[in-house]
Amino acid sequence: MAKPIHMMIRVIDEAKSVAFYEKAFGLEVKDRFGFDGFTLVYLKNDENDFEVELTVNHGRSEPYTHGTGYGHLAVSTDDVAREHKRASDAGLDPTPVKEFFRDGKLLAKFFFLQDPDGYKIEVLQRHGRYT
Repeated sequence: MAKPIHMMIRVIDEAKSVAFYEKAFGLEVKDRFGFDGFTLVYLKNDENDFEVELTVNHGRSEPYTHGTGYGHLAVSTDDVAREHKRASDAGLDPTPVKEFFRDGKLLAKFFFLQDPDGYKIEVLQRHGRYT
């Protein structure tokens, strides 16, 4: 079976994006490869193997459009309230924590952050299917 290893997003400002993902999720630059016309930056933390790949197209100044297909990236945490407070204290402007119930039981507890390029990231409480 295939194993997911990374997701890629195109960003305008490498430094802003790296700073956001480090501050928001503790992701650090693990590899950086410069090419003619673009740079690939791989971010991850020690908690898992999955990486966020930032693609920086040199000379691009216009923001990317996300179209109607992109939804969000999701990450999980042991304590969504603690992470919400940490994100708020860091000035990352998280949305309010929400809870979804199904058949009277908690399905999901979460909030969203938005990175400098407008990509949405859902932060979910580890629970049920979201562990």
